[in-house]
Amino acid sequence: MADVRPYHSPRRELSAAATRRDIINAARRLFARSGYAQVTVADVAREAGTAVKTVYASAGGKAEILREIVHDAVTSSGALETVAQVRGTTDAAAALTLLAHGTRLGNEHHREAIAILYSAMSVDESAEDLWTQGTSVYRTALREVAEHLESLGALKADLTVDQCADLLWFCFGLASWRTLVNDCHWTWEQAEAELAAIAIRLLIST
Repeated sequence: MADVRPYHSPRRELSAAATRRDIINAARRLFARSGYAQVTVADVAREAGTAVKTVYASAGGKAEILREIVHDAVTSSGALETVAQVRGTTDAAAALTLLAHGTRLGNEHHREAIAILYSAMSVDESAEDLWTQGTSVYRTALREVAEHLESLGALKADLTVDQCADLLWFCFGLASWRTLVNDCHWTWEQAEAELAAIAIRLLIST
């Protein structure tokens, strides 16, 4: 008897991937516009031009969609590239200037996803885990920068690597960018320049 091979349709797979992408993008728009709590799966289906059962079958419920949005933001944040650039410097001020620019680009590009995650944290238990996972990647990258600054002999005498990493999070973490740009209405360029200057004053031995 001839072997029966499973049916494989690249065209169908492409169509399914496109449907999933449309659903995720529709949910992202709605979450950003109305807030995570206010949006239903039926709203997402209507925005994507598909059926509710298709949303569940293709992308899952709201929690699964949120996970996808956050995962996309984390994996395309540019953190690895920024750390690599910083490690290539021999000047501490230049390293922090590069860090300010890299974290600015990540926060600016993914500001919608970050706002969605903030809005979900008070109403979705899974959002807390997503916050922990996402920020742990961010903070790990900042610790690598702290280790590089120590290797340059640039840190103030009373600072440990752990303290430096914490202060880098204070200067360049999600809350700092949101405070200056969202709450205080600074431009991203203004925030980048000032946060870099603050970090240099806080961390670097003169």
